[in-house]
Amino acid sequence: MIPSRVEWRADRTTLAVGALALVALLVRLVGLGDRPLHWDEARVGYWSLRYLETGYLTYRPVAGGPLVYILSRTSLALFGLSDFALRLPVAIASAALPLVALLFRSHLEDNETIAFGAILALSPLLVYYGRFARGDLLAVGFALAAFGFGLRLLYGNGRQNAYGLAAACALAIASSGLGIVALGCLGIAGLLVFDHSALLRSSRPAAIRLGEFAARVRGEATPAARAVLVFVGLYIFTFAPRAGITDDAGLYTPGTILGAIDVALFDSVRRFLGVRVTHRYPGGTHEYLPYLGDFIGVLVFAALPVTLLAIAVFVIDRYTAGGPRTVVAAAVYWAGASLFFVPMLTEVSAPWLGVYAVVPLAIPAAVGLATLVRWGRRALNAGQTPRVAAAALVLLALVAQTGAVATGEVYGPSDRDSQLAHYAQPSNEFTSFRENLSTWVGPTDDEEVDVIFYGNSMYVPEGAADFPPVPERWGERLPMAWYVARLDADTATVTSPAELRERGGGAPVVIAPAEERATLAPVLNGYVAHEYDTALWGRPIVVFVKN
Repeated sequence: MIPSRVEWRADRTTLAVGALALVALLVRLVGLGDRPLHWDEARVGYWSLRYLETGYLTYRPVAGGPLVYILSRTSLALFGLSDFALRLPVAIASAALPLVALLFRSHLEDNETIAFGAILALSPLLVYYGRFARGDLLAVGFALAAFGFGLRLLYGNGRQNAYGLAAACALAIASSGLGIVALGCLGIAGLLVFDHSALLRSSRPAAIRLGEFAARVRGEATPAARAVLVFVGLYIFTFAPRAGITDDAGLYTPGTILGAIDVALFDSVRRFLGVRVTHRYPGGTHEYLPYLGDFIGVLVFAALPVTLLAIAVFVIDRYTAGGPRTVVAAAVYWAGASLFFVPMLTEVSAPWLGVYAVVPLAIPAAVGLATLVRWGRRALNAGQTPRVAAAALVLLALVAQTGAVATGEVYGPSDRDSQLAHYAQPSNEFTSFRENLSTWVGPTDDEEVDVIFYGNSMYVPEGAADFPPVPERWGERLPMAWYVARLDADTATVTSPAELRERGGGAPVVIAPAEERATLAPVLNGYVAHEYDTALWGRPIVVFVKN
């Protein structure tokens, strides 16, 4: 049987989007382990390694969502203890983003769907943080999937979309604390679309539309209940504690499963509200405008083509005959709500926050990109050289800006001129520490200390870092803590030259703040000192290595 033209076009679209997903995976895997770990990545690596060793995991809002630890533990177990393996789950998940574009095929033309997949695959900001062991891109990616499943469900495209919607929402929340913000912004967009449709003359009154929706929900009570079970099941699986060598409740520990479920369903909410809401005021609050300025700056630098195309399409679509299109309006409203709420509710201003706007903006940007290509193609067929040249110049400018950011930021060295790298990203010089540490430490021996951390700023009592929560000063050991832990090196902390002298300076490696170099050099006679910046600039350390 020969497929119809419509079927062939649909298949061609699927193949094109699938090819884009493979391209996305390739650009994320190339050099994935080259860049030293950011402090946040090192924290994820350290606790994922502890989870792998002990079987113990508990949700801590200050450390992000539990999903990234579950995925990282699996990757480290399968592929070894490396930076590459730690980042691999996020790389694979973000490479699958173009496939989410297929959920929107009922609302986008074929070429718009392909353009949507291309933006998700190749946008520099999404590529950079698709190679980064944090949960933000996972959160907004699952929120995008929830948007797609929700649209399909709203327009009656099968009950299975309800299950997909429920799963995507649960995984978005489990990926990051800002996953709730992303879903909330998406919900605001839905309310705005519902409200402004009431302004159309052809629209039925809001009360009637709400009544019809309520009747649909009542008529699909069984699938709705199953969707709730999917959400609750995934939520429990991701948020429930795993008990290892402790006596706490664990999801896999016989006799404590009900306790683990209680912790997942109720204690996780209390912890989240306590850390992210109650205890943030007033000490954890911040000025809004500087954070908003940083957020907009990231969009202008790393996603200017996407932002400009999205704004242009939104304006044109809104004020032309037949508009506005629901999917375009909802996506822009979602991005607008993110622009307002994400800088307000985040605890740190960082470039990765831009993904919460770029992902929804990719929808109207894809419409604009596809329109520009169609316009240029029609001009070419009609022999209109000036229009062809204009379309080619615009496309060339968009590609050039994207390519320049990608080559200079995604694959370029991390230094203080980097726009996409956060302050807590060590420069490429820190690679020397990572590559040489195993040689410096040598074979580890359980009876001897391999690495000594020196100074009050790095002081952590013995055993205090075995399980969370850990002392705040432990953060001063990042990202070194991950690189030391993956060698299974024994560590100790001393705070004075006298303590260090008592140990005889016997450890192969001593790590201290750089300002302590003059103090330690006489004590560590026979050691070779190396200095590194553990951030893009500043926070230098000195590493004494036994000669």
